[in-house]
Amino acid sequence: MMKYGLVGKGIDYSFSKKYFEEKFKKELIDATYENFDLSTLSEFKKVIQKNKKLRGLNVTTPYKVDIIPFLDEVKTQAKNIGAVNTIQFKDGKLIGHNTDGFGFVKSIFTLIENHHEKALILGTGGASKAVINGLNSMSIESTVVSRNPEGQQISYRDLTKDVIEEHLLIVNCTPVGTHPNESKCPDIPYKYLTHKHFLYDLVYNPSMTKFLALGNQKGAKITNGSKMLVFQAERAWQIWNE
Repeated sequence: MMKYGLVGKGIDYSFSKKYFEEKFKKELIDATYENFDLSTLSEFKKVIQKNKKLRGLNVTTPYKVDIIPFLDEVKTQAKNIGAVNTIQFKDGKLIGHNTDGFGFVKSIFTLIENHHEKALILGTGGASKAVINGLNSMSIESTVVSRNPEGQQISYRDLTKDVIEEHLLIVNCTPVGTHPNESKCPDIPYKYLTHKHFLYDLVYNPSMTKFLALGNQKGAKITNGSKMLVFQAERAWQIWNE
């Protein structure tokens, strides 16, 4: 029996385990999927040593960046993004890939309109890096918003009316608003949103986050990250079975 799994921290809520278990059952695949909830990445080597039947792993928050030194090889796209969310076991090696960018682009491609030329990216983690890479491939300019901005990043305090009006695509790459904290949302000035805006929330639980609900009230186009997750998961499955 083949074995797959997810590496992360605080991942009981995760989409991946349920998705792959249902896939295995539906497609009569002889495999299992396990959550490896690690308090620190120093436990990662033990996971590999104890689970000899592992064929592939997904990686989620907060380890998409920090997992890289533990790998034997990192593919070009993942290297360019600076984050890994999929690990392939091949020829005794652990090979890092990133399918988040693929999933994001495929999920948003048909929804983007011509006026969505500039994006605000909320958050700086591994998912944020993949989203920026995906938007670059679509020739959409990104500005990163952080609580602790570095370099070209801006802070939430910098989000004036002019900045919001200039950036008509806003992507939440933070976990803010995830169950059970549905009452929370990223600290942006929602009053400046219009029907021209498009709010994309990588959070998928709940399906209608406060971030999306506040955008919806202003007539903005909205979508959550559920389709992105399906697309990135299916791409991971292809990689594991190459």
